[in-house]
Amino acid sequence: MDVVVGRIAKAHGIRGELAVDVRTDSPEERFKAGAAVTAKLRDGSKRELTIAAAREHSGRLLVRFEQVPTRDVAETLRGALLLADTATLPPTSDPDEFYDHELAGLRAELTDGTIVGKVIEVVHSPGGELLELDVDGRSALVPFVRAIVPTVDVAGGRVVLDPPEGLLDA
Repeated sequence: MDVVVGRIAKAHGIRGELAVDVRTDSPEERFKAGAAVTAKLRDGSKRELTIAAAREHSGRLLVRFEQVPTRDVAETLRGALLLADTATLPPTSDPDEFYDHELAGLRAELTDGTIVGKVIEVVHSPGGELLELDVDGRSALVPFVRAIVPTVDVAGGRVVLDPPEGLLDA
């Protein structure tokens, strides 16, 4: 299974560097020289890439891949998601930290045990993380904060919600 570790924002410079919006808590591990990632391009195709170098620049990571020698090649990767194999992820040491893939598919229930749906994915927005739920065949976004999601029980296959009135209404 793959997990998103970044998204290519744009080409940078003339030597094939790419500005990457990082979506991992361990960029030093995920984007170290020699690490492999899979680029999922906008057309749905995939391409294996090996990191040649990475450095921070203006709030983003600039990454150079062995397979991307020029700006023209880099431009073809704009908007691609960078994926890593979940089997290579280190275990989390914080009980309140979760990988996105661990939450997808969990049953969503209220504090009284009423099942309301299941987690589709974690959405990363500028305002914070949201859980996208499938609630009776429709999508609902729930802020992923302790006040609304007091319990995440990965081993038990569930998240417990304490939503404010109207949050899950159609």
